[in-house]
Amino acid sequence: MSELRCEACGARYAETDARTTCDCGGFLSVDHPAPDARGAELRDRFARRRVVASEHPADLSGVWRYREVVMPNAGQIVSHPEGNTPLLASPRVAAWAGVRHLRLKHEGHNPTGSFKDRGMTVAITQALRVGARAVGCASTGNTSASLAAYAALGGLKAVVLVPEGQIALGKMAQTIAYGARTLAVRGDFDACLRLIRDAQHALGVYLVNSVNPWRIEGQKTIVAELLEQLDWTAPDWIVLPAGNLGNTAAFGKALVELHTLGLIDRLPRLAAIQAAGAAPFAVSFAGGFTERVRMQPQTVASAIRIGDPASFDRAVHAIRATNGIVISVPDEELLEGKAVVDASGIGCEPASAASVAGARQLVRQGVVKPDDRVVAVLTGHVLKDPETILDFHRRTDGALAISNAPQSIEPTLAALEAIVFSRP
Repeated sequence: MSELRCEACGARYAETDARTTCDCGGFLSVDHPAPDARGAELRDRFARRRVVASEHPADLSGVWRYREVVMPNAGQIVSHPEGNTPLLASPRVAAWAGVRHLRLKHEGHNPTGSFKDRGMTVAITQALRVGARAVGCASTGNTSASLAAYAALGGLKAVVLVPEGQIALGKMAQTIAYGARTLAVRGDFDACLRLIRDAQHALGVYLVNSVNPWRIEGQKTIVAELLEQLDWTAPDWIVLPAGNLGNTAAFGKALVELHTLGLIDRLPRLAAIQAAGAAPFAVSFAGGFTERVRMQPQTVASAIRIGDPASFDRAVHAIRATNGIVISVPDEELLEGKAVVDASGIGCEPASAASVAGARQLVRQGVVKPDDRVVAVLTGHVLKDPETILDFHRRTDGALAISNAPQSIEPTLAALEAIVFSRP
């Protein structure tokens, strides 16, 4: 059986315990029993589930296919299915970033359009296992959309707290459409998270934010899947956006576990990228993690607009375990990176572009070499934040030649020809 272990005091709890944090306040981590296979045998098992027609619904999921390292004793699962996201090559994005061997792991291809579905399928499955009366989260948008969808699939009541006026329209629309009770809190994300954590203890709402240890287990499969797509050959770098730091923690945990199980022969380095206006983790890293920095966040990338990341301590461990690095990029570079990804036909939400903008900055700093093998994770779909796309392309400051604002013309062939062939 798996166990929940407190990362602070070492206390242990049964895997079917409903708590998401320890009595001491520490975060919980899931420890799984050693699987009955490892190395090449376990790789072959994962591969068979992917390529062989199966009647097992778990095998259709890019999360539950790796169940030995996610939730071995799940029983009935709540799955869309999720995962199975592409690992893409784009010469245009690679040239812009200055990395010859760049791949884009696009988590925006998940059912609700973001990586959150990988953790949510596991968290909602666990909510049913423990008999939760309701599930809830604080969110800047993607978590709320995913929670609403998976709670509906599982037949659970859902409540979502969002910072008033700070959630992208696409994400709000999803949350409402899927049926979650959505409450706009007069405060930022951190205020929403404090309130929903209070509701967990006072009202019995099962919390599914990334402080939930089962969310982390699901998000580990981003790494498992991209490594399998690379034939289990570890890249030099995995670059990811960093906000509340759940993915940073999950990626570090995944890499250590997969290495221990003999699935990879070395650890890639993690590069966690924050927006400059919401970069408490990057500032802390620059100071050697001697101080936990908090700030009032300001960035166009709403998905990572977080000033007091909940998974800070776990993410520190992940960066140290992988000899990783943390930097921040200005919004202008982030938006330029997004425009390049979008114009390549791939597309992503603003926060996702932190990974490619960060890779570019690390190349310029000489940290990442042009011949390094790099995987940049795109966390959300291009339609998650349509307002930002339109605002960017309607700009009149002429800062970027890539801008592509709609233009008004007369209904004549000459007018059409002049516009279509006036630009490369």
